[in-house]
Amino acid sequence: MTDSKYFTTTKKGEIFELKAELNSDKKEKKKEAVKKVIASMTVGKDVSALFPDVVNCMQTDNLELKKLVYLYLMNYAKSQPDMAIMAVNTFVKDCEDPNPLIRALAVRTMGCIRVDKITEYLCEPLRKCLKDEDPYVRKTAAVCVAKLHDINAQLVEDQGFLDTLKDLISDSNPMVVANAVAALSEIAESHPSSNLLDLNPQSINKLLTALNECTEWGQIFILDCLANYTPKDDREAQSICERVTPRLSHANSAVVLSAVKVLMKFMEMLSKDLDYYGTLLKKLAPPLVTLLSAEPELQYVALRNINLIVQKRPEILKHEMKVFFVKYNDPIYVKLEKLDIMIRLASQANIAQVLAELKEYATEVDVDFVRKAVRAIGRCAIKVEQSAERCVSTLLDLIQTKVNYVVQEAIVVIKDIFRKYPNKYESVIATLCENLDSLDEPEARAAMIWIVGEYAERIDNADELLESFLEGFHDESTQVQLQLLTAIVKLFLKKPTETQELVQQVLSLATQDSDNPDLRDRGYIYWRLLSTDPVAAKEVVLAEKPLISEETDLIEPTLLDELICYIGTLASVYHKPPSAFVEGGRGVVHKSLPPRTASSESTESPETAPAGAPSGEQPDVIPTQGDLLGDLLNLDLGPPVSGPPLATSSVQMGAVDLLGGGLDSLMGDEPEGIGGPNFVAPPAATVPANLGASMGSGLSDLFDLTSGVGTLSGSYVAPKAVWLPAMKAKGLEISGTFTRQVGSISMDLQLTNKALQVMTDFAIQFNRNSFGLAPAAPLQVHAPLSPNQTVEISLPLNTVGSVMKMEPLNNLQVAVKNNIDVFYFSTLYPLHILFVEDGKMDRQMFLATWKDIPNENEAQFQIRDCPLNAEAVSSRLQSSNIFTVAKRNVEGQDMLYQSLKLTNGIWVLAELRIQPGNPSFTDLELSLKCRAPEVSQHVYQAYETILKN
Repeated sequence: MTDSKYFTTTKKGEIFELKAELNSDKKEKKKEAVKKVIASMTVGKDVSALFPDVVNCMQTDNLELKKLVYLYLMNYAKSQPDMAIMAVNTFVKDCEDPNPLIRALAVRTMGCIRVDKITEYLCEPLRKCLKDEDPYVRKTAAVCVAKLHDINAQLVEDQGFLDTLKDLISDSNPMVVANAVAALSEIAESHPSSNLLDLNPQSINKLLTALNECTEWGQIFILDCLANYTPKDDREAQSICERVTPRLSHANSAVVLSAVKVLMKFMEMLSKDLDYYGTLLKKLAPPLVTLLSAEPELQYVALRNINLIVQKRPEILKHEMKVFFVKYNDPIYVKLEKLDIMIRLASQANIAQVLAELKEYATEVDVDFVRKAVRAIGRCAIKVEQSAERCVSTLLDLIQTKVNYVVQEAIVVIKDIFRKYPNKYESVIATLCENLDSLDEPEARAAMIWIVGEYAERIDNADELLESFLEGFHDESTQVQLQLLTAIVKLFLKKPTETQELVQQVLSLATQDSDNPDLRDRGYIYWRLLSTDPVAAKEVVLAEKPLISEETDLIEPTLLDELICYIGTLASVYHKPPSAFVEGGRGVVHKSLPPRTASSESTESPETAPAGAPSGEQPDVIPTQGDLLGDLLNLDLGPPVSGPPLATSSVQMGAVDLLGGGLDSLMGDEPEGIGGPNFVAPPAATVPANLGASMGSGLSDLFDLTSGVGTLSGSYVAPKAVWLPAMKAKGLEISGTFTRQVGSISMDLQLTNKALQVMTDFAIQFNRNSFGLAPAAPLQVHAPLSPNQTVEISLPLNTVGSVMKMEPLNNLQVAVKNNIDVFYFSTLYPLHILFVEDGKMDRQMFLATWKDIPNENEAQFQIRDCPLNAEAVSSRLQSSNIFTVAKRNVEGQDMLYQSLKLTNGIWVLAELRIQPGNPSFTDLELSLKCRAPEVSQHVYQAYETILKN
């Protein structure tokens, strides 16, 4: 007997047995076999080999068996697309089944089979189901359209399914309406530019009617859709709010939050004087309070949303402080959120209650919670001035407990209280100094060192205290080292005779023995200040410090407005806009609250695009804060140099160039200008060189009265576009455009303050650019820019700045500074602002130059549908300093020969052929010749802009 018996068996295996059962004549056996297949599939076994046998079981009246087969089909259709086509006929048949459950099941499964080959076969059955008499089938078909759109968007649009979906919004059944809205919202999110949900008062009315009869999830879809609608006036906003308010008492917390989102958004449009506004505020509080009696996870989501609501409208919950008091069994994440909201709601009326509560929390066992509670006491002192004294005595009581982490947190917040109320509570310094030895956390040590340095004149042994820290200088964290360096310098400036050795010791430790660049740089600055001008050092180091603001952790207003539009979503829990965490940012649209209509609070001018809106003409060249541009432009923002550029490469920065080689050394070698040697240095002033020469060139010059020094009409000015959105500049929004009038170039700016604080100390600087554009005067903002204020400024420019070829050629990188920060942006300037007034060439000169420029430098362009005839074209271009040298008519076509000159001396010659099209529009053919051919594309763009606007 051989060993082959071990490899032979009468058993055919599990798959074979299942195959046999699936092909059995008995219905029950078939059903059992399909259940076994589904069970195997669920645990991860590969049963795709049974595909044809399972698909054969679809021909059955048994609903349960049909569901199981459809489940199998959804799972394996992707891996077996060719086999899946076998099931198409059954789908088509099932979509006409008399049983609506089977019709709906078929259409639902069709949407889940993500196979391109099959989708076109499913269009006909889907079309029938969208118009089915049964609402259950229609609502299922509506969702199927969204799924199909995800697989093949073009097919859905071609088949007209989107129009059918829009019609379903008017359906008589509320569930169908809800699903149609959900499907359209889903499609609109992936295609933000398409205006699918074209909401108007009529469709809004239908949605509000359906709202009362939907399931809870249907209500959420409708409410989210309403939140994207902007009412035409405050009356419509109030009417919608009245109909949405009943949703606040819904049992489902998601419905409540969606309703709150709609109300918070539309309240923006209501006048605060209205009785209804006050009623609405009162109605919003109870549902938010009710959310806090749910399970901890829901509480946390509710608290994160309440945090946003309280920052936007604290008056809603100002009387509900008690519900935010912490319970002993709350999880830590709920406790910390409640604490945050308590501080936001703290006011003179409830501060006694809050402080008693916080003092209690500071004796808890949970370390993180205790730390936050102690910090909260400090924040209350800063926020409510009347409570400051009580807060300080509470903090001193806590310091007496000698619990290490409590003492450390208390010292950190007392430092902030000193900053807010100088010369008021310094009597406590002695108590703080007693606890010096117990401090082991960097933040607490740094705070204590700051206090000793700041009040050195009140502490007898300040030098000994600071010296004790100096012993382990290299083991300290950077934060402590920097603070210690500054404190000892302060001490030296206050008591120079006693502390000379100490200051030399710390300066040599910081500059010679340290490898931290921040510490070294600060050490050298202090060293140089003290050695060259001790008076200046005193003014710098001991300058009066600004008071710290009440709420340091408020969300920036423009971001807060956007987050209010996302209440009830993940963005409201993260406190970040979706673009910050949605991968790829596909379909993420920046939302903003509607402008107030009841009062004239809107500061946006009609010319300005909203901060988030992409401007039509604005290319995507704005760099992010952290890129190379940020480093390149990080230089002096004093008044610009108005004379010709200096020969040296260093940048004028007061007395010292802190960057060493200035901007040039960062940029690398000076690149060759545009067109190589033809890129001449900009002249000091633009003088019409051929003014005399052109006077005798025939009759055409009689009409050339404007070709002298400047045109009164001025060249074309583009509408202002947003260059720097408020989101990217801590609340400062900059819009602008460029103009050229009578030989002067200017940058017309509109600055809007969308932040909470006043903006001052504005300055501007340009990076080196292709044509040497630079500010000819400082940026003059005469008064501080208050919150919500807009100011218009015209900044004169010249072309004597440093030159460097940019990509694209007309790219301008700008740095703007104010008292908050330095901000960077890029914009593209239109080239026609650089066309000078003496750009008309003599005819003979034109002919000789045209022949002289090689043919490969000639560029051809077409300008279609120009609404002007030859005379009007010539006149329009002349106002922008493009001059017609000669005009001919060849075979019924007008030919214009034109010249223009750029500020850097480059001449551009043009031949413009005007082809008469229909009576109102003509097509133009433009040939350009220039010794620097890279200019041609931008000159063509200038032609098109001037002629079409």
